Amino acid sequence: MAMIPSAILPKHLFAAIRREKPPIRVSPRLIECAGLSGHALFEAVQSRPEGLNEEEAEARLAKHGPNVLAKDQRSGIARMLLHAVVNPLVMLLVVLSAVSFLTGDLRAGSVMLLMIVLGVSLKLFQEARADRAAAALKAMISVTATVVRGGTDCEVPIAQLVPGDVVKLAAGDMIPADVRISSAKDLFVIQGSLTGESFPVEKFDAEKNGGTVSPIELTSVAFLGTSVESGSAAGLVICTGRDTFLGGMAESISEQPTPTAFDRGVSQFTWLMLRFMLVMVPLVFVINGLTKDAWGEAFFFALAVAVGLTPEMLPMIVTVCLSKGAIAMSRKKVIVKRINSIQNLGAMDVLCTDKTGTLTMDHVILERHCDVVLREDDGVLALAYLNSHFQTGLKSVLDRAVLAHRNVHEHAHIPEYAKTDEIPFDFQRRIMSVVVRTPEGKDRIITKGAPEAIFPRCGHFELDGELYPMQHILIDELKEEYEQLSRDGFRVLAIASKDIVPRGVVAGDATPYSKTDECHLILNGYVAFLDPPKETARRAIDALRQHGIAVKVVTGDNDLVSRKICSEVGIPTDDVLLGADVERMSDEQLAAAAERTTLFARVSPAHKQRIIKSLQARRHIVGFMGDGINDAPALRAADVGISVDTAVDIAKESADMILLEKSLMVLEEGVLEGRKVFANILKYVRMGASSNFGNMFSVLGASVFVPFLPMAPIQILANNLLYDISQTAIPTDEVDPEQIAKPRPWDMAALTRFIVCIGPCSSVFDYTTYLIMLYYFHCWDVSTPERAAASESLFQTGWFVESLVTQTIIIHIIRTNRIPFLRSRPSWPLAVMSVCIMALGVAIPFSPLGHYLGFTPPPPMYWPLLLLTLAGYITLTQSVKFWLVARKWI
Repeated sequence: MAMIPSAILPKHLFAAIRREKPPIRVSPRLIECAGLSGHALFEAVQSRPEGLNEEEAEARLAKHGPNVLAKDQRSGIARMLLHAVVNPLVMLLVVLSAVSFLTGDLRAGSVMLLMIVLGVSLKLFQEARADRAAAALKAMISVTATVVRGGTDCEVPIAQLVPGDVVKLAAGDMIPADVRISSAKDLFVIQGSLTGESFPVEKFDAEKNGGTVSPIELTSVAFLGTSVESGSAAGLVICTGRDTFLGGMAESISEQPTPTAFDRGVSQFTWLMLRFMLVMVPLVFVINGLTKDAWGEAFFFALAVAVGLTPEMLPMIVTVCLSKGAIAMSRKKVIVKRINSIQNLGAMDVLCTDKTGTLTMDHVILERHCDVVLREDDGVLALAYLNSHFQTGLKSVLDRAVLAHRNVHEHAHIPEYAKTDEIPFDFQRRIMSVVVRTPEGKDRIITKGAPEAIFPRCGHFELDGELYPMQHILIDELKEEYEQLSRDGFRVLAIASKDIVPRGVVAGDATPYSKTDECHLILNGYVAFLDPPKETARRAIDALRQHGIAVKVVTGDNDLVSRKICSEVGIPTDDVLLGADVERMSDEQLAAAAERTTLFARVSPAHKQRIIKSLQARRHIVGFMGDGINDAPALRAADVGISVDTAVDIAKESADMILLEKSLMVLEEGVLEGRKVFANILKYVRMGASSNFGNMFSVLGASVFVPFLPMAPIQILANNLLYDISQTAIPTDEVDPEQIAKPRPWDMAALTRFIVCIGPCSSVFDYTTYLIMLYYFHCWDVSTPERAAASESLFQTGWFVESLVTQTIIIHIIRTNRIPFLRSRPSWPLAVMSVCIMALGVAIPFSPLGHYLGFTPPPPMYWPLLLLTLAGYITLTQSVKFWLVARKWI
């Protein structure tokens, strides 16, 4: 399968283009070709109607490069290194390290440098791993274009298109490059991604706007990044990649994704820690300078405190958790296109989904073909087959069901008919027609579509070979007949036709018939399709509901069929809104109605987008799952857009995630993975924030009444380095079921409550350690320089070991709302890492490294007192945590 080309840009870039209105750079060749036609057009790009051959295409690919945009290329090592280094936390460490080296504290500077190398290296390694994984995952999703090569139609990855290629376009296709339309049939293109226009624009095979119009207004040119709403066309590729209109616009703006609630939360936490540091460091410096009259030592101690308050592992932890989540989700058939959307998936509390293929089996069977009074009629089947057989462009599942019907070939007599013309489907008319030449020499228009769209175009209906006028009194009875099929769960299309005198042979590619000919038709009957519910649908919906996600069905189908399917899968249908109701409502009215509505039927693409936005206005995190052309606006508007690998190009381009299986069961597993990712990130955030908040009180108190520095700068740095290493295993940790049972949005208020309540717990036992070291082990004694040095070294050793051991063990309290180790066990990497770091902390005072760091082996009585301190700390923190959980504050 082909990798998603970076010519298809993420939705935030399109938004940036429209917002910033960058200067337009358009290829002169594109302007020139817009005014050419016929042989001159193909000559201008050295091509021909039957397309390039493979050798020519390979040569042009080598010359022009792949059809991708530089803005979306995979990052090289240099770019990833720059991204890892240019971070406020890393830059702060760089500054502090440089200050240490410049002021002569080489040991502190070296430890800071080691911390920088450790953090950046881990982040670089994980980003490179995630980048490779993302490329491999995206390669599982195929996006191709239909290209004429050597006179033969073939599917070619969009990245391999070259100038001179002839491409064929149909409804649902992305425009794969800047294309000059060479032939068109009712071609309407959605170019709102470039212009912000709400309505599709018609394109022609001859330029209608001459002179000095804006390039985007050219009617014979379709641009990369837009899509076909309806109709069909052939086009000549003029520009690819960065030479396209979109490529020129993309170069002039920076591709900045819209920050999610998760992004904003991480940013708030980072700046909260930096604000702590900005308050603490000057206070520590001044207090120690005044009380100890050693301003140089106070300065280096304050620098070390600044490092200790810096959550430098946060970028690496976030990257590892997200990349690990993306890989885990891929194993469960969920491909992540935008990695930060993982958390949005976990936070999602409303899922809006289409009906077909999600709740139903997406295996549509033509079950009935009947006249207007629901009697089986083979003539209706023959008309339906002729329409589907001669239709070009995107064939729906209904068309495929008609073509696959077992008896159809007995009645259609295809060789006796020849196609004359086609009037493609669009979402305004909701019908499509083909025109065939009958054996009698007449032209027959055969139209199919939604009954409510066909009825107004009919003047008569056929019954038992006789024609009857469509009178109002009869129309109600006819509607009752097809509505009975809908109530039984059938998807119903009406079939109508009329014979007219041929309009003669027309030259070239001109088309003699248009939408205006779809009038005064004869209603022949109905074809009814059955798409039964999936066996797993009810179970999946129940599971999503148990996980705190409300499922709402948003469909273009009629409400009768939709009610039937919803009732069978367990979705209540007491509150139903139709597209006409949505149209009449204000935004405020729709937001109120959308809260309680579970089924939206007969809605248009614009309605779907409004529904999503109205739910977001009520502070919901909204996911949307769809795979059709009409789903693209809603996919872009949703907090997390979800599509499937069999979707049309425009739907896959608009989505944040791609499911390799169109099933809500697969989505449920993806939701749980997203919540696991967030839960593990939150563990580090809670740990870092509460620890730093507690350290503020500990350091300030020690600075006031301890007669020497409570810990040497190099000791603080060593403590922080070892603690950071212990946290690198957090992304591997297990997550309790209750932590992923409900949506987990970023809650700064809950985080603040946690910090304020848990943080001071560590200070309580820091102070008990101070008192034990000062009074029990007589570290107050600074009567002589020798005693002062010994007391200082012993005090610093005692606090170093206690601080490291308690900080390392407390992650096991914070990681779960249960009783740790007994009712919730950590992953083995986290458990092993914690044991190793605590053992190393205990061993350091007895090693040569301990002497280098200024430590003294503690007396034997220190260790039982440390165990008591540890037990007291665990008990107090666990009690406070239970209190917070009982009050539902966290």
